[in-house]
Amino acid sequence: MIYLEGDTCYLRTLNVKDAPNLANLVYRNKKYWAVYEPLHRDDYYTTAVQREKIRESLLLMNEKREYSFGVFEHNTDQMIGSISLYSLKRMPFSSGLIGYSIDEKLTGKGIASEAVHLVKLFGFEHVNLNRMEAYVSPRNLGSIKVLENNAFHREGLLRSLLYINGKWEDHYIYACISEDF
Repeated sequence: MIYLEGDTCYLRTLNVKDAPNLANLVYRNKKYWAVYEPLHRDDYYTTAVQREKIRESLLLMNEKREYSFGVFEHNTDQMIGSISLYSLKRMPFSSGLIGYSIDEKLTGKGIASEAVHLVKLFGFEHVNLNRMEAYVSPRNLGSIKVLENNAFHREGLLRSLLYINGKWEDHYIYACISEDF
């Protein structure tokens, strides 16, 4: 298990016992998160599917290809989000993508910024990445702020990158490199 401590939250890798809490989190935020990501089939929001996603993530972590964390509130130990460092590429790239989601009730409190900061530290110091990238909808001003607060720089626009709820959506590409870190 990997545990990353912050001031407003802590992150830890998930295990299959977390599946009911993760299913509850994704179900509670289904409509809110669907603004910027595809809406999933109904079974996606079940404990069984989330358990399988956790198992897959653990296999990828053992292969050092992905690190997925739950975001937990200090005072309640409640899962309030998730964050992943995924699609890891080794040399000559030494890069990965970062993606995150926070419970709608807790947005705007700096939790996502802190979670991204913790994963950025982990990625540069322990995974030894040279570059981290993030894709973000131009409409997602909160997420843009999270990335910019963490020294990610906008590098361009990826046209028609992601098919979300019936239409192709553009996304900015943001990146942070170890040299800037």
